[in-house]
Amino acid sequence: MNEKITVLVADDNNDFTMTLSSYLEKEEDIQIVGIAKDGNEAYSMALELKPDILLLDIIMPHLDGLGVLEKLFESNMDKKPLCIILSAVGQDKITQRAISLGAQYYIVKPFDINVLIKRMKELKNYQPTQLKNNFISREIKSQYIDIAPDKKKNQENLEALVTNVIHEVGVPAHIKGYQYLREAIMMVVKDTEVINQITKQLYPEIAGKYHTTPSRVERAIRHAIEVAWGRRRTKHCRKHLWLHGISCKRKANKFRIYCYDCR
Repeated sequence: MNEKITVLVADDNNDFTMTLSSYLEKEEDIQIVGIAKDGNEAYSMALELKPDILLLDIIMPHLDGLGVLEKLFESNMDKKPLCIILSAVGQDKITQRAISLGAQYYIVKPFDINVLIKRMKELKNYQPTQLKNNFISREIKSQYIDIAPDKKKNQENLEALVTNVIHEVGVPAHIKGYQYLREAIMMVVKDTEVINQITKQLYPEIAGKYHTTPSRVERAIRHAIEVAWGRRRTKHCRKHLWLHGISCKRKANKFRIYCYDCR
């Protein structure tokens, strides 16, 4: 029996790491050995746990993904992990730098989880001695998780469906408002009456869960929506907004429509 591929996940987005880990752990030959919430923790855990593969985000607190790669590159580890970058940032300069520091693969969020698993197994079982011309590989997918059409309304797939909707509209995963918005949508889907108590119930409950204040939750959600709108994904916005008879130009109504779309 082949040994399991040990994996360390490093990303400050808790929802993303939990979703990703749950899918990876379904693979019999993959074992999650740790989850790091920032760059310093990722580097320390890499030294301690010596995973086969490090799934690494670029934007993290304290020390970013490139900083982690730099420290690993300069370290005296006998067995350095294979590094796969999972990031919403896809600029060529950053990807080139990541590859030059030793990253074996770069996948831009959102992506197909099955493609990631396939690449992980390929890299673990076949490691080229040299990468010519710093070749950069990217896999781009419209969804984080693929969901069969006949199962999209199942309760167990609700979390993945909400994630896909948020990303299709254009809310980047690395900003704080992404977590709050996602949590808010899940709350409203479970209890539609919450939508009428946004300031009195929804914001305070999210604030309590994330140890912050209702006003900060509100600002972060508004910022996330503004960022998504600024990306000019008109086609996707209209797909999720127009069907409910509300103009895409009315920013104050956007939050309601996210919630209704996932019901």
